[in-house]
Amino acid sequence: MTYVPYTLDEDDPQAPPLGLIVLQVDETIEPEFSTIFSGRKSPLYVTRIPSGIEVTPESLAEMEEALPAAAGLLPSARPFRVVGYGCTSASSVIGSKRVEELVKQSCNTKEVTNPLRAATACAADLGVSRFALLSPYVEEVNAPLRAAFSENGITMDVFGTFGQAEEAKVARISVQSVIEAATKLGSDPSVEAVFLSCTNLRTMEAIPEIRKRIGKPVLSSNQSLAWHMGRLNLAD
Repeated sequence: MTYVPYTLDEDDPQAPPLGLIVLQVDETIEPEFSTIFSGRKSPLYVTRIPSGIEVTPESLAEMEEALPAAAGLLPSARPFRVVGYGCTSASSVIGSKRVEELVKQSCNTKEVTNPLRAATACAADLGVSRFALLSPYVEEVNAPLRAAFSENGITMDVFGTFGQAEEAKVARISVQSVIEAATKLGSDPSVEAVFLSCTNLRTMEAIPEIRKRIGKPVLSSNQSLAWHMGRLNLAD
């Protein structure tokens, strides 16, 4: 055996890595993020967290215990600028501050965000606070989500749901169904914008058409999280 010489490339300080914690059952956020972040210098690294086949307040709360281990599986060769936790409903149950604490227990990152925190920041940037909510989930999951947004100054008095608890079906709800439901909700004159909740719901293709139909801002869990991670990555 012959040992041959080699050199090491230096990490680009202008392109700090981004981390993403994805639910085990989520089939949507990675493909959508691959599209959103394509062409950007900062690499995006993904880890998975155990999650229930069905979404219930109990299955969401269980992820609190698993978060440090999941975050600890992200590469550790250099610090992260931002790590995103990809679950809107669990963030409302666990709390954004607690999510940040748990991620930072095992991952060296300056910032931690999630779709709830991200959508709140996006709404503030747009200057809107009266939303119509479209969720795929059952009411026992939707109620704490609306309450969490309300605590952040965002009202969601107009809301609709597909009434689904099984994640495999959520990932397969058609884009056209999302467009039609969000258009109906967003057309209410009392709302300023629409929020499409759930990282497993396919929304990126739907957003432009909904926006065109209702003439109002349209946010989603994945769109908001990607936007906020990008903004935090560029912050001083």
